[in-house]
Amino acid sequence: MRRSEFLKSSLLGAVALTGGTSVLAGSSSYPAGKRAGSTFNLNYAPHFGMFKESAGDDLIKQLRFMRDQGFTALEDNGMMGRPVSEQERIGKELDRLGMTMGVFVVDKGGNSQNTLAAGKQEHVDIFLSGCKRAVDVAKRVNAKWVTVVPGDFERNLPIGVQTAHVIEALRRGAEILEPHGITMVLEPLSDSPNLFLRTSDQTYMICKAVNSPSCKLLFDVYHMQKNEGHIINNLNHTWDEIAYIQIGDNPGRNEPTTGEINYKNVFKHIYEKGYKGVMGMEHGKARKGKEGEVALIKAYREVDNFMQV
Repeated sequence: MRRSEFLKSSLLGAVALTGGTSVLAGSSSYPAGKRAGSTFNLNYAPHFGMFKESAGDDLIKQLRFMRDQGFTALEDNGMMGRPVSEQERIGKELDRLGMTMGVFVVDKGGNSQNTLAAGKQEHVDIFLSGCKRAVDVAKRVNAKWVTVVPGDFERNLPIGVQTAHVIEALRRGAEILEPHGITMVLEPLSDSPNLFLRTSDQTYMICKAVNSPSCKLLFDVYHMQKNEGHIINNLNHTWDEIAYIQIGDNPGRNEPTTGEINYKNVFKHIYEKGYKGVMGMEHGKARKGKEGEVALIKAYREVDNFMQV
């Protein structure tokens, strides 16, 4: 089969997998509040660029394509770096399509930078400035969650002192966000052993100490599989502080079904616990091009069919 024929066959096959909606329907338009095609059991949130081979480079067309495929949320880590006019344009289209805005990252200079564990005023000031600017961005796109990473360890200080510094800084950040109904979600990461926030129980403890509805846990299944495993068990242990969940299979950090995590069981567990929040698709694609985008949608249809488990 020639490549052009294979692409056509693959894309037509994806129509059936997405409840009869066209994988090439990136330019379609829906009245506000009207559902477009078959949605999922959970509120999965793709990122911009995830479907650009099918929808094109225009961000609004990408949003419409996501909605065509049944996705009801968006995640955009770099939203704070976009021009105000683009943020407003995205926010209006999300509202028109009835889609939820997921997290964007509070700009404080990078995950490892400006460590709150050091207790240095200049680092705290940069963080608090990011929180203030995040409020304005959140209003433009109707975001309710923002990601915060406290930075690296300050290894010349005792761990208890570092933790106290982090808690104090986060309390001040929460004071900025709380009046606006915005929740910072703390994300433990596996990217580097130098990062202060590493495990779900550590993050849980910090959230309890901050004691604010604006400081909660972001449970990224990919990172937690790498750092601690026991995904379902640790979800249960930290559940009352979890406000946001992210997805990625391991190894590879691609879509579910490409690694070792049994996402069908994980998603069923999350659904049965009554989770109604966003499930951020913070991962890549195992295959390139339109074929990879079709495969990604197929993978989500497969693992979202957890009611059959």
